Amino acid sequence: MIAGSMVALVTPMDAEGRLDWDSLSKLVDFHLKEGTDAIVAVGTTGESATLDYKEHIDVIHRVVEQVAGRIPVIAGTGANSTREAVELTRNAKEAGADACLLVTPYYNKPTQEGLYQHFKHVAEAVDIPQILYNVPGRTACDMKAETVIRLSTVHNIIGIKEATGDLQRAKDILAGVSSDFLLLSGDDPTAVELILLGGKGNISVTANVAPRAMHELCAAALRGEAAEARAINEQLMPLHKNLFLEANPIPVKWALHEMGLMPEGIRLPLTWLSAPYHETLRQALRQTGVLV
Repeated sequence: MIAGSMVALVTPMDAEGRLDWDSLSKLVDFHLKEGTDAIVAVGTTGESATLDYKEHIDVIHRVVEQVAGRIPVIAGTGANSTREAVELTRNAKEAGADACLLVTPYYNKPTQEGLYQHFKHVAEAVDIPQILYNVPGRTACDMKAETVIRLSTVHNIIGIKEATGDLQRAKDILAGVSSDFLLLSGDDPTAVELILLGGKGNISVTANVAPRAMHELCAAALRGEAAEARAINEQLMPLHKNLFLEANPIPVKWALHEMGLMPEGIRLPLTWLSAPYHETLRQALRQTGVLV
């Protein structure tokens, strides 16, 4: 079952922006050791927007191969072209992904009916479990609860990553879907509350640097142990906040470099974390026990 703490994995690169396969392997091992419940490969945090098509599928294939069935691998395959989303999803299935994560089509601003037809078409075209992904702050496209509820009855669509942080939205979705439809958070600060409402987990940026703590947070919330889950969340709040000092994944890649897990690499138009933020994020890493 897909549940718990799911890392939105970064894609490591060297200083010239070339993919760093050794560091990717190191990161996958890190998450397997530290209790991450699932890995999302080549999502927003994995710089899906700047990887070419072959790189995109190669990263998915490498992660699937290394994980070797020990935890689920979810492949980011969303696009603002329905045809491209179908092709990415089909190739992710062939690469061995357990499920796919499809962001709402960005930039071209479809209607709610357009969103319904887009996701329905991909689900009917490729027989693999699919998770919707709503993050209007990045896409300029907000999928309403009614559309999610409508899509929840489509074969292959098993859940949604709801990244608005709007807990009323989460309640509205839960009220209209079946009990086996997965509501997942995509907003680290509010993930605890969403899970306590009935969500099944969190696709997390913070889990890149604090995987054990995020696993324990989600596990406690799924058990209904609200006080424990909220206490862990409070400890992690400096990371939840400061990993967004600049656009994701700029800060989290800097943090992983600071931890010695990957080189200093990111692709334009993203740039390395601005110097004035270094000490602020370094202190957050120390405050949460990630760095000593």
